[in-house]
Amino acid sequence: MTQRIVDLTLTLTDNMPAHKMFQRPIIAPHLTHEKSKALGLGVPGDSLTFATTFISTLDHIATHVDAFFHTNPDGLSVDKMPLEMFMGKAVCFDMTHIPDLGDIDVADLEEAERKTGVKVDGHIVLLNTGLHKRHYPDIKVVWSNPGLTTEATHWLADRGSKLHGVEGPSTDKPSHNLFPSHRVCRDRGITHYEWLVNLEELVGKGEFMFYGPPLKIDNGSGSPVRAWAVLEE
Repeated sequence: MTQRIVDLTLTLTDNMPAHKMFQRPIIAPHLTHEKSKALGLGVPGDSLTFATTFISTLDHIATHVDAFFHTNPDGLSVDKMPLEMFMGKAVCFDMTHIPDLGDIDVADLEEAERKTGVKVDGHIVLLNTGLHKRHYPDIKVVWSNPGLTTEATHWLADRGSKLHGVEGPSTDKPSHNLFPSHRVCRDRGITHYEWLVNLEELVGKGEFMFYGPPLKIDNGSGSPVRAWAVLEE
């Protein structure tokens, strides 16, 4: 048996689409190899040039995880949440039958659980809707994602799933400002990853290991992550 790593991370790029309430990021060259020649680094015959990149972004851009503090003023910020929380056994459910702006409800989760053959018991649950491949990088992607219902989010929490993950900018639909899933996460002490990609590669693979460590941002309400899955094949 061999292991295969699946990268679940969206590349952070300049002016990329962002949630409807958030600014887009700025990613730009800072010092270039050409400009750094003037610094005269290195030795004669072996000069050293270098490049650096300027990054200006909110902590909820591209592939990211929400800290408890994001929706709960008394919740832990991302730097204080235990690192081991951001990794663990996981399963990916096929939700490609859910249309844009549709609802992911309890019946959908239960049917996907049955088809997958993995009973959710403390798993990180990832939801493959096909949203990213349908729309990205068109800005339509931030106005089209399905959302988890209140009941579906409770279903995950009731089964010990401290984390779940979706494609697109939010676990809630952009067509209203009710944020049912975020409110349940706040009340139940669970949270989620948003804007994961390549989830279609995990459908039908059963249980696997997921990793998505955040940056240690002081008082961070969330953090960009490099997320990946490890499949045993």
